[in-house]
Amino acid sequence: MDLTTVMTTDDPAVGLRAVGALHRLAEQVEAAHVALARKQGWSWEQIGDALRVSRQSVHAKYGK
Repeated sequence: MDLTTVMTTDDPAVGLRAVGALHRLAEQVEAAHVALARKQGWSWEQIGDALRVSRQSVHAKYGK
């Protein structure tokens, strides 16, 4: 199903499945780039600033 169909559907199930897929994709992209930033020596504060969250929250999520 293409984006135009998802955006114009009257079926909430279709739209909500699309939202879920976007959330999962965003989480995967975020995790990959947090790992890359850490590998390149970024601090938790720098990563938090880039994501517009606190360093504590990003560290709690990815610091393990």
